[in-house]
Amino acid sequence: MKKLAASLALSLFALACHASTDANPAGAHFDVQGSDAKAVELADTTMHAMGGRAAWDRTRCISWTFFNGRRHVWDKWTGDYRLEDGKRVVLMNVCTGQGKVFDDGKQVEDASVVADALARAKSIWINDSYWLIMPYKLKEDGVTLKYKGEDKLPDERAADVVVLSFANVGDTPENKYDVWIARDTGLVEQWSYYPKRDDEKPAFTNAWADWKSYGSIKLSGFRTDQRKLTEIAVFDQPPASLAKL
Repeated sequence: MKKLAASLALSLFALACHASTDANPAGAHFDVQGSDAKAVELADTTMHAMGGRAAWDRTRCISWTFFNGRRHVWDKWTGDYRLEDGKRVVLMNVCTGQGKVFDDGKQVEDASVVADALARAKSIWINDSYWLIMPYKLKEDGVTLKYKGEDKLPDERAADVVVLSFANVGDTPENKYDVWIARDTGLVEQWSYYPKRDDEKPAFTNAWADWKSYGSIKLSGFRTDQRKLTEIAVFDQPPASLAKL
């Protein structure tokens, strides 16, 4: 599952390097013509429920731990990023792809090792951040939204299901997601992942639960079967860890 979110690579880069103050504008290459008005409306509804686009744009730095393993710190205004992955620490900028790699506290000098490590770190960032912030990405570049219909969540509450597919973006544009947006909360509370858009059955279905406020936005850390994003925090200013060991 390391590259489940690779299909949103380009839009994640755009998010890291640009901000907007409009209500909830779509990305310049969001598939407006191919998307349903109902699905787009639901994307706006859930953005509002999470705090709103202006609050999201004002949010500068986010940190989290992915499934009790990799630790991330990300400045989404500048693209500066820190990855702690076992004994390896990567300090890089996800917009430029430039950075440094440290193993056991010692800087790696081998250029080929550094290049591979930076590429892997960027891929990890794409995947692990999507597991945390996917609902904020519903109208990004390369995304098509279709309304699938009404359904019920496992606790029988009503939800609307939106289908995300992708066009000519990222490494795996054939991926597809079903996203359940609860009618009472307006929040994403479940998703299903399909490796291929024509797949009849999803590879998995996870809850999006344990929504909490962090600064002026909301984030969810529980993904079913003890898959958790923990130690979530939001910072107004970049922490010192982004620049040093």
